[in-house]
Order: sequence, then structure tokens, then C-alpha cells
Amino acid sequence: MSKAVQVDVAANAELFILQDRVHEPMHDRFLWGAMMRRNAAAAAIPEWEELRDLASKIKEHTLTHLDHYLEQFEANAKKRGAHIHWAVDAAEHNNLVYSILQEHEVTQLIKSKSMVHEECGMTPFLQHRGIQVTESDLGERIQQLDGQPPSHIVMPAVHKTRQDVAKLFARTIGTDPNNDDPQYLTEAMRNNARPKFLAAQAGMTGGNFAVAETGTFVVCTNEGNADIGASVPPLHIASIGIEKLIPRVEDLGVFLRLLSRSAVGYPLTQYSSHFTGPKRGGELHIVLVDNGRTRRLGMPEFWHSLKCIRCGACMNTCPVYRRSGGLAYGATYSGPIGVILDPTFDEFKYSELPFHSTLCGSCSEVCPVKIDISDQIYKWRGVMAAKGYLPLAKRASFQIAGRAFAHPEEYRALTNLARPAVAYAPDFLLYNKALNPWGRDREVPKLAKQSFRDWYLANRSGHGN
Repeated sequence: MSKAVQVDVAANAELFILQDRVHEPMHDRFLWGAMMRRNAAAAAIPEWEELRDLASKIKEHTLTHLDHYLEQFEANAKKRGAHIHWAVDAAEHNNLVYSILQEHEVTQLIKSKSMVHEECGMTPFLQHRGIQVTESDLGERIQQLDGQPPSHIVMPAVHKTRQDVAKLFARTIGTDPNNDDPQYLTEAMRNNARPKFLAAQAGMTGGNFAVAETGTFVVCTNEGNADIGASVPPLHIASIGIEKLIPRVEDLGVFLRLLSRSAVGYPLTQYSSHFTGPKRGGELHIVLVDNGRTRRLGMPEFWHSLKCIRCGACMNTCPVYRRSGGLAYGATYSGPIGVILDPTFDEFKYSELPFHSTLCGSCSEVCPVKIDISDQIYKWRGVMAAKGYLPLAKRASFQIAGRAFAHPEEYRALTNLARPAVAYAPDFLLYNKALNPWGRDREVPKLAKQSFRDWYLANRSGHGN
């Protein structure tokens, strides 16, 4: 069993929801707006469902032939002058990156947004060894200055208001705390960060897609921030999860049409930068990262999660994520995709995450590569229950409910008892925090005087309907 402490996602979510009357409604509204733009963008393409189906099949084919495509990518990337490294886990990734930086005497690094870097804990690892790391993505830079991880795959600081950013910048880079104009704040950060960008001796990126046919990898951004890190310093290091492989350049068009539309409802990202070998006079190192991916590939129930292209659509549509915020999950990946990815890193630590879901299925409906997210969430619940990771109260309640649902007579007897019990039970019992955590912030609804079954038997039974 892991020595890590279980993440109390409900308590974390409560901190976000109850902190004030501003952040949770703003977060919900903003992400729902992104979801509406996604729906409009999808509806505007007649072949949208065909694209989703094709993308899913391409990913499934690649993952079931991953060894072949990884070898092909490595060979083609080397032919074009790139150095290829393999990292079995986060520790090996971080040590590899550090050794490359040490070899080139790098003390200042600029990096673009990368979930692999977050997953590996790379930035604090390098900072503890004397390397200054500056995020080039505005949202990531905001989170970096605030000492927080990203709360969203695509929009790292989506949980913050303009006023939050104004106060943060005033505290960290000396701006006017009362000026929350977005243009003013963006210009201030640009002026603060640009000298660091120009002084950096190395740049790091992730990779959205890696094309086996050519040894090319593609980085998609809306700010062009990856380009400055890849173009200005002489050394470029790219960390790429091994699941990012696709077979051919021809396949890339399918995913580029799906990615930005699914993420934020726009036809394409502003910049889709293709890197095939190092720039003239420069040096390119590509680190292909496993970090549990091959283990996940061998999990019959859960390997489909490797299809994920990190668009965040499942997060934008999820009613639980929109109201709880990404930091509540206590993990690199949040929202529905986080619920099925995080337990593969540490089942015990993230054992509560699969219950942080309504199982409404909306996440599966919007996934551009058709991952069965809600079904996997349900299956992860079974894993956590089978391993005994559930709290005692939850285990007991599930046992009682399971027995009642399996025996109709007992179920009907309990429902008949529940109606008067709820009506006359004292509040200290109904709203007991241990027995009914749901009732801490909600009123228990009044039960109908008659069950649907009783109504049906009295009014429709024998009518032939």
C-alpha cells in the first residue's frame, strides 16, 4: 500500500466553493461558456462524429502497435539530427534533463506549458539544483508566481479572477494592485518575463503529437510561447509522453481539427509548431517518457485512457469539476480525465477521486477520441471498493444499499419506513456530519407521500400500459 495520504477531494472542493460567492460561480460560468463554444464548433462540421471515430481508431491502432511506432519515430528523429532519450519514470526524466542542462552549463531555463513536466515534478527538481525556471505560458506563469500547480489542462489559472491576478502581480512583480485591466496585466507580465526569455540558455517544451513517419513533433499553443523557448536559446529539450505517437503526417490533420474545437471552441490553435530536427546551429534533445504508461497499457479495463489528447473538454462539461475547481483533486490531472489517470500513479492516494463524479456520462459524450471515461470511473470505483480503500461509513452504507437493491421486499419496506422517519427525525440526526455529509450544505428534500410504485399499482396496473 502507498505511504501517501489519501486526497480528501470533498474537503478541498468545499474550500473552493465556500471561500466566497465569486470564484465558484465564475469558474462554472466560464467553463460552461467554453463548452457552448465547443458544441457550436462541433455542430458546424458535418463530419464531426466521423472525425471522432477516426481519431479514436488511429489512437487505438497506434497504442496496440506502440513499440513499432516508437522505434520508427526514434530512427527518423535521429536521421534529422535529434538526440533521443528514454525515461522509464519521473526520476529518470528529471535526472536526464538535469544532466543535459549541466553538460551545457545552463543556469536559466525557459519552458512552455507541459503536463509531462508537471507530472514529473520537474520544475521544483531543477530549482532545488540552482536552475532558474521561467514559465512562458501566461496562465502557467501566474500559477508559478502563486506557488500553485495548474488547475486545468488547457487554462491553468482559470479558477482565478482578474482581481486575484492583480493582487498577485502587485505582490510579485510590483504592479498596481488596484488595476485589474487584462491588457495592463498582460503587458506588465510581458515586460517582466521577456528579459528572462532572452537571457535563457535553454528552452523546454512538451509535445502534443509525435509523428512516427517523419520524427516530427508538434506543439500547439495560443500564445506562441513555445516558439520563443524553442527558437531563441541554442538548446531545445522536448519531453513527450510515449502515448503522443501517431503514425503519419496525414493523421495529424484529424487531431488538429479536433483539438482546439474540443478545448475552447476555436477552429485551430493560433500556433501549431512543427519541429523536425534541431534549428540551424542548435541542438535538440527529445525525452520519450513512460512514467507508468506501459503499465497502464497493460490494464485491460483502463488502457483506453492513453488515447487522451489533453483537450480538457471533459473538464469543461463536468458539473462536479466546474463547481469544485481543479485544485480540489490534489493531482496533476483533474476533472474526469484526472479521475481515471491519477489512480494509475497511486491507487491509494487517489482512491477517493472516482467518487467525485455524478456518472452522468457527459465526459464520454464530448471526448474527441471517444474514451469511455464515465465507464472507467465506474470501474475504478469497483477497484477501490475491492481493495478496501473506502471509508468505513461508505463501506457500510454501500453494503446496506446493495442488500436492499438486491431484495425488492426489503427495499420497499425501507422506503415505507424512510418517509415517516425523515419527517419526524430531529435535525441533529438528519444533518449529522458523520452520517449525512451531503446534508451539511443542503436541505434534505421532502419525500412524496406516495411512491411511484404505489401510484402505478393504484392508477395504471391492469390498464394494459
